Amino acid sequence: MSGPSVSVTVTYNNEKHNIQVVAQQGNSEPTLQDMALLTEQVTGVPLAFQKLIYKGKSLKEMEQPLSALGVKNGCRVMLIGKKNSPEEEAELKKLRDLEKSVEKIADQLVGVNEELLGIQKTLPEAFRDCRLKRKGLVKKVQAFLAQCDTVERNIGQETDKLQSKNLTLAE
Repeated sequence: MSGPSVSVTVTYNNEKHNIQVVAQQGNSEPTLQDMALLTEQVTGVPLAFQKLIYKGKSLKEMEQPLSALGVKNGCRVMLIGKKNSPEEEAELKKLRDLEKSVEKIADQLVGVNEELLGIQKTLPEAFRDCRLKRKGLVKKVQAFLAQCDTVERNIGQETDKLQSKNLTLAE
């Protein structure tokens, strides 16, 4: 473990999960965000649907250190929340995978664009056919980037729909 940690028991339904919360992201001590992310891993309840309760109070300040919220070693925290259905988890995984694929393709296109710019700088004015070919390639890259933007926007819209539907169901 790297740095300070807090041992907490998270109760969800009738299950008890003993977790060791370690400070992440350069923090000097564990935060509520660190605990919530770890809670998501052990319970399967997405962060957006978690309500963590300690001593009758809902914990909301994600950036706060656990010590500032009164959470210490050996404390018990109650979790209220809803897991996604297996079908919805499968769809979310597909969307996340597709999003990664789009990002990878976008990165490749940036590389191609840089290569084209390099070629443009070295072409003498007399190489008219090369310039026309480069111009055609630039148009193709721009079209691919526009398609990536559309796919990324559609993924975002579908993710937003699923999250708003889950929030409505959770309420």
